[in-house]
Amino acid sequence: MLNFVLLKKSLTEKQIRILEKQFTFYSRLSRKEQLIFRHRLATFIDNKSFYGRDGLELTDEIIVLISATAVKLTFGFRDYSLSIIKTLLVYPEAFYSKINEQLHKGEVNPMLGILALSWKDFKQGYDIDNDNLNLGIHEFSHAIHLNSFKNNDISSLIFRDGFKALKRYLKDNETKRQQLISTKYFRAYAYTNEYEFMAVLIECFIETPQEFKSKFPKMYKYVKEMLNFNFADY
Repeated sequence: MLNFVLLKKSLTEKQIRILEKQFTFYSRLSRKEQLIFRHRLATFIDNKSFYGRDGLELTDEIIVLISATAVKLTFGFRDYSLSIIKTLLVYPEAFYSKINEQLHKGEVNPMLGILALSWKDFKQGYDIDNDNLNLGIHEFSHAIHLNSFKNNDISSLIFRDGFKALKRYLKDNETKRQQLISTKYFRAYAYTNEYEFMAVLIECFIETPQEFKSKFPKMYKYVKEMLNFNFADY
């Protein structure tokens, strides 16, 4: 159940129009949920610092759509602040990362409180909404995962404990693990490490929920419970 908001923060009319026209998830919410979503979005925007990099000029579209992705993924949380992230850096396209000296489309640096994204690749993630590739969802999923280890609020505990239960379920079910690989529903990158696995699972959960639920109902249930995602027909 979404918590009651006593003093609502407001978006500008322009920001609301961007949300209504370009963010499909918002249109699928009830009127009450939309009001809460807008409050949370305004709060997120107010509480984070945004910077354009490599000549990118920040616009309302960039700030609203990136922030709305974070709000969507944490919409079932009581504490939706994602306190691990303080700063969002937005590049026009893939950028050089000093972490491993490679080009990145996105990355999360919990030590510095930074989430960085390529705007070009972020937009492509929403242009095709059923290919289980969404950079914004992927990177914010990392942030949520890392945030769950840094905090002990109820939402972080539910996410963290749910992921532990999911890992136990897969460890105890060799047949299910083999089925994951053989169906190729989750792209190979998911098996890089547990963080990438979780991020890819959430991408699939958001983009193709019915297929996910049909192929792997038990895993779908785990992800839904971890995110407390009880709205918009999920």
